[in-house]
Amino acid sequence: MIPKKNKFWSSKAYLLVIVLALMCIALQYTGLADTLAYERSLIANGQWWLLLSGNFVHLGINHLWMNMAGLALVVALVWKHYSATQWLTLILLCSVGVGTGIWFFNTEIQGYVGFSGALHGLIIAGGLADLRIYPRSAGLLLILIVGKLGWEQFSGALPGSESVAGGYVLVDAHLYGAITGALVTPALLIQNHLNRKNKASDDAPG
Repeated sequence: MIPKKNKFWSSKAYLLVIVLALMCIALQYTGLADTLAYERSLIANGQWWLLLSGNFVHLGINHLWMNMAGLALVVALVWKHYSATQWLTLILLCSVGVGTGIWFFNTEIQGYVGFSGALHGLIIAGGLADLRIYPRSAGLLLILIVGKLGWEQFSGALPGSESVAGGYVLVDAHLYGAITGALVTPALLIQNHLNRKNKASDDAPG
């Protein structure tokens, strides 16, 4: 007996990414970027939610659409590997990881906006999950991402990225997001393994 694919699981995950993209677009076009941006002085005064919300607003339209293109790439390559709840967990934890990383390790940074740090966490998490099915392509993807992170740490932002984004690219945010994604992934992979094991047991003929 061949178990049916859980289409509801997949549809909820794809609905999540649509909601995420629409939220980022709405925040930008309604002028809430300044209100929700990471701002060190405001966070120090108790507005701790800016550690999270700063990831969902952007410097401008070009910065926004550059990150939305990155999100579309993540969806195309690896979105199938996790449920909506798991992706939401990754989005929130990677975003918080970026915000807290900047807070503790980049004390000179007074303001930050953008989803690119969290995106690096999502692509790392998706790539690690993809290793089980497509080890070569997933391995290549992870090598490229790690290589990009290494380049940024030693040589700064990729050529042209700052001109497209319209401002200084804080490459450390990419590193914090990637590290958070890598740390969260093992728990998600174990959860998925247990889910597959339980499903196989349920589908076994009696």
